[in-house]
Amino acid sequence: MALMPSQVAEFAKYLDLALLENREVERITKDAPDLGLPDAYRIQDEGIRLRERRGDIQIGLKMGLTSQAKRDQMGLTDAIYGVLTKTMQIHDGDTIQLKGKIHPKIEPEVAFLIGKEIRGKVSFDEALDACSGVCAAAEILDSRFLNFKYFSLPDVVADNASSREFVLSKKVLDPKKVDFGDVEIRMEVNGKLAQSASSKEISGHPLNSLVQLCKLLDDRGLYVPKGSIVLAGAATVAVPLEPGMKVHVSVAGLGDLNVDVSK
Repeated sequence: MALMPSQVAEFAKYLDLALLENREVERITKDAPDLGLPDAYRIQDEGIRLRERRGDIQIGLKMGLTSQAKRDQMGLTDAIYGVLTKTMQIHDGDTIQLKGKIHPKIEPEVAFLIGKEIRGKVSFDEALDACSGVCAAAEILDSRFLNFKYFSLPDVVADNASSREFVLSKKVLDPKKVDFGDVEIRMEVNGKLAQSASSKEISGHPLNSLVQLCKLLDDRGLYVPKGSIVLAGAATVAVPLEPGMKVHVSVAGLGDLNVDVSK
């Protein structure tokens, strides 16, 4: 049975307060064991609206669980999406502040800049045509739920796919002029390799992730707006952040980025 609008609003406020107060809370399915993905996305939508009322702005979307490694790490199965807002973006060379975060992790990604609106279910070539740029990226995850790993897919979706912050490389290339379908993605921590995988681990090709996103949105009557940033999803598992870390992410042929981690 679908949640009543009042229940959706209540769960969204519950998660929003956890975000504002930087504290862990019990998963939603503890109180709503039959929570399904449609209602989970409704909770996510309402949570973003709460942020917008505080002056935040939606600037993009992120895909999650697009690699087998990531699905195995989280004990989950299907690809999902979340929303990126202006306050979530940090910049190449910035410092990630751990203060105010619960149990943050970082993962290397590929990101797309969307040059024109994408509506409906699209082909690989249509997705490529809509992209005006591609670059290296990283996402900082920070679920609001206790124990981080042991929760359901609807819980993850309601929690905006665990997304907290993201960073893009300064270098942005024309996706029609560079091959990024099977290139090495590396993440180094303090000069040592922490994770490495091929970009093909992202849905077989990062652009397939954008195709998947368009379908997920179209199923809900939504679309990818022009000017959006889209994170294609991680090719590797996420690494917990600790004070003093220096993180370097590189995607062969696309570019790299650096972030430091402080208390």
